[in-house]
Amino acid sequence: MKNIIKQAILLSVGWLCVVLGVLGIFLPLLPTTPFLLLASACFMRGSPRLSHWLHQHPHFGPVLQNWHDNRAVSKTVKRRANITIVLSFSLSIYLVPLLWHKVMLMGMATLLLVWFNRLPVVDNSLFSNASVGNK
Repeated sequence: MKNIIKQAILLSVGWLCVVLGVLGIFLPLLPTTPFLLLASACFMRGSPRLSHWLHQHPHFGPVLQNWHDNRAVSKTVKRRANITIVLSFSLSIYLVPLLWHKVMLMGMATLLLVWFNRLPVVDNSLFSNASVGNK
């Protein structure tokens, strides 16, 4: 009984994270990757079938696999994320009326960009060749 409850919680949190991750693609300031990483962790413990589905997904799978294997992102992901971070924070800074909100958002954007750009980069072609060899 205890395992069933644990599995139900893991699956619920996993699906919630997938939904939030997908919403994060379209909504500024809602991160996609951390939610997908959390969904992956929940599915790994709660459902091997859903974990396999998420890791084989055409859009999310390569990013997750790269993160799990190398703790790194590809150049493409890094470039897209930097553009998205800058654009979403710029829009938010433009829209908020209070100066202290603008300063807070600038500080958050700076910290996020510094942290994110310190992540290692793995070349897409190397990653693709390595994953083909592992199958």
